[in-house]
Amino acid sequence: MVNSVNHNQLYSSIYSQQSSRLEGTLSKTSEGNNQSSTRDTVALKSTSTHAAIYSSNMSITGNSWKYGALQSLVADLLKQQGIDTKVQIGDTVVDIAGVTPEEAQELIADDGYFGVEKTSERIFQFAVGIAGGDPSRIDAIKEGIDKGFNTALEAFNGWLPDISYDTYDAVMEKLDNWVSEPESVV
Repeated sequence: MVNSVNHNQLYSSIYSQQSSRLEGTLSKTSEGNNQSSTRDTVALKSTSTHAAIYSSNMSITGNSWKYGALQSLVADLLKQQGIDTKVQIGDTVVDIAGVTPEEAQELIADDGYFGVEKTSERIFQFAVGIAGGDPSRIDAIKEGIDKGFNTALEAFNGWLPDISYDTYDAVMEKLDNWVSEPESVV
């Protein structure tokens, strides 16, 4: 669950660097007995570096404006990547760009839509459906789930919240149960 935060989660940094270089050459040559040649070269280089460090004082409790700024930053980053910030949960559409901390806690709670049980069930049903309900494909299913999990881990620089690991474990447990009793599931 996401109820605890360790020191690795408290401090992080953002670093970006931009460089640009512009070169121009001007040549002038006259032809004839008195040959003259002029050549000028100009090179311009610009480097801009930005580093920011944020820490636990950006926690969402008591700092709603900071939470809003962080939430807006994440929503903007998702939109820039072409990822919609709206998620359909049953008959309801939730825009994660406007979710309050309380609503987020409800969504990831044990019985919430993004909680371990419901998320692992959706992943399990999808994986079994893609495999055509064939338990002999368990190795390929697990390999695909491992690959997806590792891709997510890489995308987040080797760190994922505990809920991700709990969900992964729950999916693997559901798959193991399905292989041992294939008729009872799906």
